[in-house]
Amino acid sequence: MIHAMNLFSGLSLLCLFAVGTATAQPSGRVKLNEGWRFYRGDAAPGDSLRLSYERLKPFLLPAGKQSAVPDGAPDGGDFAAPEFDDSAWRTLDLPHDWGIEGPFRQEYPGETGKLPWWGRAWYRRTIRVGDADLGKRIFLEIDGAMSFSTVWCNGRLAGGWPYGYTSYRVDLTPCLVPGDNTLAIRLDNPPESSRWYPGGGIYRNVWLTKSDPVGIAHWGTFVTTPHVTSDRASVNLRIELRNDGMEMPAAVVTTELFALGADGACSGEVLARAEDVVDRVEDGQLLVQEFSVNNPRLWGPGHPDRYVAVTTVRCGDRVVERYSTPFGIRRAEFTHEGFFLNGERLMLQGVCMHHDLGALGAAINVSAIERQLRILREMGANAIRTAHNPPAPELLELCDRMGFLVLDEFTDTWRIPKKPNGYALLFDDWGTADLTALIRRDRNHPSVIAWSTGNETAEQWYPETYDVSRELTDLVHREDPSRPATFGSNYWLSASNDFRHTVDIFGFNYKPMLYEGFCRNSPFQPFMGSETASCISTRGFYVFPLSDDKGRGRADFQVSSYDRFSPDWSTPPDTEFEGLDRNPTAAGEFVWTGFDYLGEPTPYNDDYTILENFSDPEARTRAAEELARLGRLRIPSRSSYFGIVDLAGFPKDRYYLYQARWRPDLPMAHILPHWT
Repeated sequence: MIHAMNLFSGLSLLCLFAVGTATAQPSGRVKLNEGWRFYRGDAAPGDSLRLSYERLKPFLLPAGKQSAVPDGAPDGGDFAAPEFDDSAWRTLDLPHDWGIEGPFRQEYPGETGKLPWWGRAWYRRTIRVGDADLGKRIFLEIDGAMSFSTVWCNGRLAGGWPYGYTSYRVDLTPCLVPGDNTLAIRLDNPPESSRWYPGGGIYRNVWLTKSDPVGIAHWGTFVTTPHVTSDRASVNLRIELRNDGMEMPAAVVTTELFALGADGACSGEVLARAEDVVDRVEDGQLLVQEFSVNNPRLWGPGHPDRYVAVTTVRCGDRVVERYSTPFGIRRAEFTHEGFFLNGERLMLQGVCMHHDLGALGAAINVSAIERQLRILREMGANAIRTAHNPPAPELLELCDRMGFLVLDEFTDTWRIPKKPNGYALLFDDWGTADLTALIRRDRNHPSVIAWSTGNETAEQWYPETYDVSRELTDLVHREDPSRPATFGSNYWLSASNDFRHTVDIFGFNYKPMLYEGFCRNSPFQPFMGSETASCISTRGFYVFPLSDDKGRGRADFQVSSYDRFSPDWSTPPDTEFEGLDRNPTAAGEFVWTGFDYLGEPTPYNDDYTILENFSDPEARTRAAEELARLGRLRIPSRSSYFGIVDLAGFPKDRYYLYQARWRPDLPMAHILPHWT
């Protein structure tokens, strides 16, 4: 690891990463996770209105280009003030999810995990600006904060971002003074904003970046490999330069390519080199550097080989920036004949994954994510869909390193709401900025093979709203011409009407019976099962007698583990298998879900389904009377039944069904109880 003091004093190695964090980044970037103070609530009752999103919205900057918040922003109150005494607050390290700390309560809404994830809270800590930092630009970077986060520096609003899944940066420079500086981050996580457990808090990593005024823009490099063979690969690197107010200096921009070892360090000699002389560095200026790599090691499952582009910016005889961009050389293509990686047909054997980690909550934990991926790989899975939101950067880094393919998803909702306080409130103001941020952050990951612009949004139902999908697809093409756009559709008619033409790849949610017709009517459009099966079961729980009715198999708020049961809108696994086998041009499937997750406890996410547990008519009547007397009777279930693996990481019986299909060469047998 590079010591923080070395980074800030400008002494950095050409290429060295901590394993698990090899994402595109400048050299002067360090974690800022330790020693935060935390408090649930606001300083004064009136702060909830005074600091509401509607009041602050004019001063938040989705473009990310302005160097300071416009004048007139309200102050943050007592909790943002440098002189406030926060010594009585709790001390903790990030990432942090306050919701998972509990308590579980039956009166909490049944579909979001029965945990107190909503509410307002503050995080505070001090950073020191030394003499060596004078003249530098200093940025705070937040990988994810749930939600409506606002950042205050020395009592001044520095910026913020409402969507809790988006990574963003705030320029602290205009607010800083020599010596100690107070950071205060306020979150306002509204109830009724999610269909699953979202978590609460600064649940991903926070970083501090110190850089010269001239350098490379945030997420300012983009690597593509337009021509790939086993003998030679062409590598293009697009570089966006940054100039935060300096007179137009001359600069020399040099990039060297290295192989990237499994330990995250450069391996071997320089493979290729390019250099550009820039007479006058302008903010937003673009450079394109081209390289050729002989006998490239191609990235893919089973051989996740990577490279790194180390870009150095010099002004005169001084190095002002070193920026490292890990990448993979590979050719990924979706065609009407399926998905191809490096010229070979590859079936997507994928699972959908929500972002929580079971008992660990939403706070990211690299070891826990890696364990999940190891368990899924043993099953035969080779792909992950990030349902239904931008993932943690660490997940993508692990997928790069372990050889998983990724369908990177933007959101669950566009303009038409699913929840009263959901993303529909933000879409018009922030949709473009959020999707742009996702693509720019993640587009150098070789694991990412496509962008999903949405999931089951109601706009697919109405021709007058199809343009929303077209505009998002156009944005994908502008930001990343190398990857296609897709969408998870659960509407029967979308596969045959004009909506299907608003995306590059058509994604079917639970519609294997439509594959054959789609192949006939849209013979040249790629398609896949973007969400499949949704079988429900409880590990180790069996109901007798067996039944072929997919709505049966329930008792005591559990679901039988015979894997024959699913909600009305979904299918058992073998129905999807048959649909894929009959239509082999499908790119593959993403099963709902790889692991159980907090929230969405189908089939027990409706209060009245409690009555299904009473087979005796008199007991059912008494339960109904109690339900009426109380107004509602709460549901005991707090997590999903969809997972192939349970919350703790133990495989259900279904795991071995998928293993048998996805790893046909693996000798295996799985025995489970059967009534004969």
